[in-house]
Amino acid sequence: MIERSAIKILILDDEQFMLKLLARMLAKHGFTSVVCCDNGPDALVQVDNEATRPDLILLDLNMPGMDGIEFVRYLVDRQFTGSLILVSGEDERMLRTAERLVQAHKIHMLGYLQKPVQPEAMLALLTQWAPPVPAKPSKAKKIYSAEEIKTAIKEGALINYYQPKVSVASGAVVGVETLVRWHHAEDGLVFPDQFIHVAEEHGLINDLTQFVLLQAFTQAKKWQQAGFELRVSVNVSMDNLTSLDFQDHVVKLAADIGILPQKLVLEITESQLMGDMRVSLEILTRLRLKRFQLSIDDFGTGHSSLAQLRDIPFDELKIDQGFVHRAWKDETLRVIYDASLALAKQLNMESVAEGVEDRDDWELLRRTGCDLAQGNFVSKPLLAEEIPEWIKVWLNRVQTELLVVSTN
Repeated sequence: MIERSAIKILILDDEQFMLKLLARMLAKHGFTSVVCCDNGPDALVQVDNEATRPDLILLDLNMPGMDGIEFVRYLVDRQFTGSLILVSGEDERMLRTAERLVQAHKIHMLGYLQKPVQPEAMLALLTQWAPPVPAKPSKAKKIYSAEEIKTAIKEGALINYYQPKVSVASGAVVGVETLVRWHHAEDGLVFPDQFIHVAEEHGLINDLTQFVLLQAFTQAKKWQQAGFELRVSVNVSMDNLTSLDFQDHVVKLAADIGILPQKLVLEITESQLMGDMRVSLEILTRLRLKRFQLSIDDFGTGHSSLAQLRDIPFDELKIDQGFVHRAWKDETLRVIYDASLALAKQLNMESVAEGVEDRDDWELLRRTGCDLAQGNFVSKPLLAEEIPEWIKVWLNRVQTELLVVSTN
């Protein structure tokens, strides 16, 4: 445990009064190794000197000359490994934006404080400080060749994982989303971002999707026979929707396996639904007429979400995880989450919140009436054989952790 007096702190603020006030607050709590600067260039001198390089910087945003955002850029140039606390009179949205920028620069953020600074709020952030952990050299993600992917499909090396979706109101397990993985003989578990785009670029996406659909539909039938009524969702690439044969293949596959279309959901990533949509619109409309369920995935992250809701008969709207996790305490995220949820309700669509990571996220869904939840708080993606045992564990959690409102 490092003594508070040994933690080197730099305060950068153009107001002398604020410098003295913050220094006094810090000293009161035992942080005595403090340097104050009223401008960016002087502060950078402290950063450049190994003897005075701070472990933690309290940074004002709005300063004449070099502002706080520009100062952060200079910290990036210097590969600063310490932590930052933003201290500003700017509004919440500005502070959130600045926080995300700092995080995008890979500089550790403890948080932000709005002026006038409350001593207890500052202390709460300071107590989170820890010495930086040396960064491990990051390995570039391996990208696989089209030939390797073709072989993986042919040899059955692609494996479907399934992430559960549960009812927020009752806790019941209502479905799963199919997430394909590659069990590579040498590299272990390979995720889709390392091979899906290669499959799309080299005309392999139809073969890949058909393989995933066959495994998912077959598994859906097995669960049905075992007494588990689960809707199985499968992600569909826009490249699959360029040929009218796709609709016929999906309909025939479900009929051959003996699974009702109502139990199958095709998830379309809305950022992909752009350009000439005549063929894709015909395919999706005909599938909907056959009673397959359609889901608009990652809602709110593309360019024409509202137009797509107008044009395509979706049954389900999935609120992107970027608007769900921490929306309970982030006003901007909450507004976007609420608007997405309201759209789903007004259009009589089922709402699914992705990225539910903790109990606070779950409670937000409960309070706001979201239909379904998906995320690591519920379950990580699982192999098919793990689902039955997980269902038992989850239903027990629903009871013991009081995850739903009792109707008794």
